[in-house]
Amino acid sequence: MNRSAGILLHITSLPGEFGIGGFGKEAIDFAKKLKEAGMGYWQVLPFTNPGSGDSPYQSDSAFAGSPLIIDPVDLKKRGLLSEQELNDCKYPGTCYSVDYGWVRENRMQMLRRAYQKVNDELRTKMSDFANENPWVKDVSVFQAIKETEGQKAWWDWSSKALQKHDAKAVDAFVKANQDICDFYLFIQYIFYDQWATLKAQINEIGIQVIGDIPIYVSGDSCDVWANRALYQTNKDGSFKSVAGVPPDYFCEDGQLWGNPVYDWDAHEKEDYAWWISRLRQNFKLYDVVRIDHFRGFSRYYSCDADAENARNGKWNPGPGMKLWNRIFKEFGRHPAIFAEDLGETDAELEAFLKETELPTMKVLQFGMVPHDDSKHMPHNYPENCVAYTGTHDNNTLLGWLWEASEQDRAFALDYCRFQGNNWGDGGVQAPACRAMLTTVWASAARLAIAPLQDIMGFGSDTRMNAPGTPTGQWRIRFGADSINQMDTKWLAKLNWVYKRF
Repeated sequence: MNRSAGILLHITSLPGEFGIGGFGKEAIDFAKKLKEAGMGYWQVLPFTNPGSGDSPYQSDSAFAGSPLIIDPVDLKKRGLLSEQELNDCKYPGTCYSVDYGWVRENRMQMLRRAYQKVNDELRTKMSDFANENPWVKDVSVFQAIKETEGQKAWWDWSSKALQKHDAKAVDAFVKANQDICDFYLFIQYIFYDQWATLKAQINEIGIQVIGDIPIYVSGDSCDVWANRALYQTNKDGSFKSVAGVPPDYFCEDGQLWGNPVYDWDAHEKEDYAWWISRLRQNFKLYDVVRIDHFRGFSRYYSCDADAENARNGKWNPGPGMKLWNRIFKEFGRHPAIFAEDLGETDAELEAFLKETELPTMKVLQFGMVPHDDSKHMPHNYPENCVAYTGTHDNNTLLGWLWEASEQDRAFALDYCRFQGNNWGDGGVQAPACRAMLTTVWASAARLAIAPLQDIMGFGSDTRMNAPGTPTGQWRIRFGADSINQMDTKWLAKLNWVYKRF
């Protein structure tokens, strides 16, 4: 990555008529705004289907795209929806929040109507897509079985053979339910075909897309169902232990994620084929990828499967450079990857990160602590890092300023050379937010990124996610009127002054 800058905004937060942001014109409009502002990157969250708590980090597949962000307008242009069917997709509620229940029901009805119009030419394209993407067969079957089983978790399915991914049972199910399986294949073909076209347009505008890869997968996912030997499970398929993180800045009880943890010895025996395939697929989606919770490759934290919180877990050795040397062999010594290394670090993790030579992350909010010389303070940023004002898991800058202690706030304002007494003012010209943005942009970090909320001076009511809060997250959207107020001239000048172009 060259010295540059970008904005973090998940695609679901874009404006639009259909209840959720997606692969429509709104994405092109936003990319043009980024270019006007002198930005080079747009960072998004995982494009996978949101699962528990509507989180894109708890998906039913690490490979499959979300049907919720497929563009209805494009389906009409393809002749797969009528004008009335398109109008039926329009959301009657607020444009500032995602109603996931409504969107899921409406979008699946829309896709079923579209699927009924599939012709032989499109079926041939779907077949070619399946041949080029071997993972899609398991995904299509998994989602079809879930439909016939009333969306029960795979370990509760009525067929023990299907629970075990028995090849004969799977083939028999496909034979008996070919049309349902083909419907879910259709969804993945449309998703990837729409995004390939859209991403090419975004790249042509001059914007690179940064994607996000959660290190773990959901327990009730195709990934675990079809590859159980790659996870730490008991003979009956139950999980021996689950992933999380110990108590930290975000949560005093730690975070009990509940994801099954990998059997790294089994991955090594397969020459890490699953991870290579996962990265290869993500490089089809994104120009650059961030890997969430990167420290899990060095050491991972696991808890008993029946634990109530993450306080009493334990640290275990990860695959380390065995995996990463294999990745470098496949994708080159310096692939377009950077590591999310937030949280407490130790000498072992620091040595591992140094050996990978991957860029790491720094977050301004974490550095605003008096009497400390944190690595998150911009004067300590190395060139080989990605610097943030905050992430999707942080409060907004304005929200943080209002909720910080008086001592921490005063230090942050002094550090960022803010003068005046109007630090609490919000809006696109919020003076304290601008001072903090400028401080990050002036750092040595090769890439500087801010959530749209910080660019716009929005408060804590627009926070994307509060870790440890199981419901009500991931819903924030912004209207076109809000995004159009972005001060692209000021941002372009900021990028010019600090040579981020």
